[in-house]
Amino acid sequence: MNLKGATFSIFAIVIVLSMILPIPPSLLDVLIAINLSLALVIFLNSINIKEALDFSVFPSLLLFTTLLRLALNISTTRQILTGQGENVRIVYTFGNFVIGSNIVVGVIIFFIIIIIQFIVITRGAERVSEVAARFTLDAMPGKQMAVDADLNAGIITEEEARERRKKIQKEADFYGAMDGASKFVKGDAIAAILITFINALGGLIIGVAMRGEDVTEAIQKYLLLSVGDGIAAQIPALLISTATGIVVTKAADASKLSESLIKQLFEFHPKVLYTVGGILAALALIPTMPKLSLFFLSGAMFAMGFRMDSSLKKIESIEEKQVEQKEVEELKKPENVVNLLYVDPIEVEFGYGIIPLADKDQGGDLLERVVMIRRQLALELGIIVPTIRLRDNMALKPYEYRINIKGVEVARAELMSDSLLAINPGFVTEQIEGIPTKEPAFGLDALWISSSMKERAEMAGYTVVDLPSVIATHLTEIIRRHAHELLTRQDVQKLIDNVKETNPVLVDELIPKLMTVGEVQKVLANLLKERISIRDMVTILETLADWAPTTKDTDVLTEYVRQAMARYITKKYVSGNVLEAIALSPEVEEMIMNSIQKTEQGSFLNLPPDYVQKLINNLSNILEKLVNVSAQPIVICSPIVRIYFRRLIENIFPDVVVLSYNEILPSVQIKTVGMVEF
Repeated sequence: MNLKGATFSIFAIVIVLSMILPIPPSLLDVLIAINLSLALVIFLNSINIKEALDFSVFPSLLLFTTLLRLALNISTTRQILTGQGENVRIVYTFGNFVIGSNIVVGVIIFFIIIIIQFIVITRGAERVSEVAARFTLDAMPGKQMAVDADLNAGIITEEEARERRKKIQKEADFYGAMDGASKFVKGDAIAAILITFINALGGLIIGVAMRGEDVTEAIQKYLLLSVGDGIAAQIPALLISTATGIVVTKAADASKLSESLIKQLFEFHPKVLYTVGGILAALALIPTMPKLSLFFLSGAMFAMGFRMDSSLKKIESIEEKQVEQKEVEELKKPENVVNLLYVDPIEVEFGYGIIPLADKDQGGDLLERVVMIRRQLALELGIIVPTIRLRDNMALKPYEYRINIKGVEVARAELMSDSLLAINPGFVTEQIEGIPTKEPAFGLDALWISSSMKERAEMAGYTVVDLPSVIATHLTEIIRRHAHELLTRQDVQKLIDNVKETNPVLVDELIPKLMTVGEVQKVLANLLKERISIRDMVTILETLADWAPTTKDTDVLTEYVRQAMARYITKKYVSGNVLEAIALSPEVEEMIMNSIQKTEQGSFLNLPPDYVQKLINNLSNILEKLVNVSAQPIVICSPIVRIYFRRLIENIFPDVVVLSYNEILPSVQIKTVGMVEF
C-alpha cells in the first residue's frame, strides 16, 4: 500500500474510533476545521469540473464526509454534555455569533438554516440524483446502439467505440451510485436536527439537575453550544449538499460551471440585458422606490449589454476573417490536390428538398437506413460495404437524387414531395387516383399518391412506401448490382484475415502458395456479379485450395466454387422440390463447347455473329412466353457451358439466371419449360 492509501486508511480508522474515544477540545477544533476545509474543497471542485465523471469518486466521498461529520457531532456532544463545550472554540464562536444577545432570534435563524438545508437543497439533490440515475439507465441501450451504428458506418474506430462504451458504463455506475449516496446527505440533515435537540435538552437537564446550574444560565449556555455545534456541522453539510446538486445537474458541457454560467447568462443575448435595464429604470420611477440603486443597476445593465453586443460583433468579424483566411490557406496547400484525387466508392447526391429526409433534427431517418443497408448486405452477400457518403447537390432538382459508384453516375430518380409511392406488384387491376411513374429500383409500374390515399391503395393490393424507403431500396439494389466492382483487394484481405482466425491452416495452404489475393478477388467478384453470397468464405477457400493446383483459370475455379455451394444455390433458386427452367439443346451446347478458345489470358467464346443472333432471338421468344409464368427466368445447362453462355447473354438479359446441373442438388426435379435452339 502506498503512502496516500495508508494515510487515508489511518484517517478513516481515526474517524470511527473518535465516536468511542474522547477527543481533546484542541484536537476537536482541528478536526472541525478540517471538515470545513474538506467541504470547501469539494464544493469548489464541483463548480470547476467539466462533466460529472471528472468527479467519479464523489459518491464514495459523500459517505466518508457524512461519517466524519457524525463522528464530530458525537465528540462535540460529549464535550457539551460533560460541561467542556466552551473549550471547543469553533463551536463556541459559531454559537455566540449566531445567538448573539437574543436567544430566540438566534434559534430561529438556526432552524431556518436547517430548513433550507433539509427541505430545499437536500431533497432537491436527492430527487435529481434519482431521476438522473433512472434516465441514464433507461438511455443506456440507446447509447450503445448509437455507438454500434457509428462504428458500422465507419464514423469511429473500434478503439473509439470501446472508449465510448466504457464511458457509458461509467456514467450508469456513477449516477446509480449517486442515487444511493444522496440518501446519506438526507440522513445527515435529519441527524443534525436530532443531535441539536438532544444537545440542548440533554445539556439543560444535566446542567440543572446534576450540576445545580441556574435555569436561565443553563438555557443560554447549552442553547449557544448546541446551535454552535449545529452550525459547525451544517455549514459543511450545506456546502456538500449544494455540491451534490451541482454534480448531478451538470450537463454534458465541455466547460466549467462558472464559465458556462457567465457565457450563457450574459454573453449570448445582450438584448436581454437591455430589457432588464429598461425594466429597472421603469421601477425607479415608482414613488417610494430606491431610485438611486435602481438607476445605478439599470445603467450597469445597459453598459454590460452594450459591451457584450460590441464584443460579439467583434468576435464575429474576427471569426469571418479567420475562416476566409483558413480557406485560402487550405486551397494553397499542396496536399489538398492529393485529397481531390480520392473518389468515394458509393455516393448519394440529392437536391435540397430531400435534405430533411437525412436530417435527424428534422425527423429524417435516411442515415439510419443507410447503416442498416450496410448490415443487411453484409449478411446477404457477405461483403464489407464501404462507407456510403450522403451529400446535397444544388445542381439537382429539389426532389431529385443520383447514385454514383466510384464517382460515376449509375442511377438517377426524382421523387414527388409530400407523396407516397404505390407500387403495382403486377396483379392489381383497380385504378386509384395518382400520378403514373416507374419504381426506380426495379422499373415496376407505380403511382405517386397522397397520404390520404394510402389505406385505399393498400386494400387494392398496391405496395405503398414512403420516400426514404424508395431511396433506400434503390440504393440497396444498386449496391447488389455493382457489388463485384466495390470489392477491393483490401476488402478481400480483411475477409481472409477473418477466416484465418479460426482456420489458419486453410489460409496458409492457399495464400500465397497456390493463389494470390488478386486471384481470390477475381473469383469472389465472379460470384458477386451473379449475386452469389461470399459469406461462406471457408467453403470458398477450401474449394480453391482443392482445385488451384490443377488450374489457374479464375473462371474455371469460380465454377468449381459454385458447384461446392450447390446447397446454397438450390435453396436460393428452387422453390419446393421442382425447378422450372429453360434448357439448352444438345446442338447448342456442342456448338458452344467447340467454340471455346483458350489463351494465356484466359478462355473466351468465339461464335459466329449469326449464330449468336439466333440464340438471342430464340431465348427472347421463350422469355416472352414465360413472362406471366415465372417471376425469375432460369436457364440450365452443362457445367462447362454455363459460364460462357452467361457471358453471352448478360448484357441483353441481365436478370436471367444461368445454372449448371452440378449446382442443383440431386433431390431436385428439373422441369423443362423451354428449349433454346438454333
